[in-house]
Amino acid sequence: MFIYDDPSINTVYDNGTVTRPTLDVFLQNSNGKPLGAVVIMPGGGYSHLAEHEGGLIAAHFNRMGFHAFVLKYRVSPNRFPAPQQDVLRAIRIIRANAKEWEVDPDKIAIGGFSAGGHLSASCGTKWRDIPFEKVDEIDNQSSEPNAMILCYPVIDICSDFAHKGSGNFLFGTEEMIPEKYELCCQNCVDENTPPAFVWHTATDNGVPVENSIAFAKSMWAKGRKCELHIFPEGPHGIGVGYKYPNASMWLELAGKFLKNNCGFPTC
Repeated sequence: MFIYDDPSINTVYDNGTVTRPTLDVFLQNSNGKPLGAVVIMPGGGYSHLAEHEGGLIAAHFNRMGFHAFVLKYRVSPNRFPAPQQDVLRAIRIIRANAKEWEVDPDKIAIGGFSAGGHLSASCGTKWRDIPFEKVDEIDNQSSEPNAMILCYPVIDICSDFAHKGSGNFLFGTEEMIPEKYELCCQNCVDENTPPAFVWHTATDNGVPVENSIAFAKSMWAKGRKCELHIFPEGPHGIGVGYKYPNASMWLELAGKFLKNNCGFPTC
């Protein structure tokens, strides 16, 4: 489904295809019981979307008893705050349809990979501050996420361990402008940031593991609930992680975190 009625809101991919932001819906058979939901954002450095970090991940969360959604958000040449607006709009859409879709409106997690992890972390920490224009009744719903799942996330876009490419595509410049520093997500955590499950591999050669460590340390410093897993092997972008037995445990661990630590109901 399109997340906006306005067809002028679109994203342009590398191959020239113009696609409006969409939300793919993967509902569990819940037999009338409201379930927890996970909104998944693929990575791609804010320049494109990685196909293997979408529907396949949703299917695994369905298997664990959650409703799942995959958001195809706006990327470059669209700039901040367009991707963040898309995430928060998706949350509002799910809450507006919670009764029909049998979603617990107070148990909606956002989860992202790589730059999608930065998108999730920025929305989880700054959802109140992202500007948007109300266009319909859906926008009267709350945009607040109830948990985050951050998968080998870009957290910093400015420092020595940053993934500066993501910041450049998000803001359209290589300059270290103040807006970039404001979206180094480890600096955005406060006493209201929702719980986070974070995982990375120690050998990630694309986004250094220091990103996840920095975010977890900020969460703990603010007294927020955060579970961090660093697996010994695996390159960047492994998705489910089939070829890496240790890292592939992340899905089961993330599901347990949502159920046991965040109270997400499952079927």
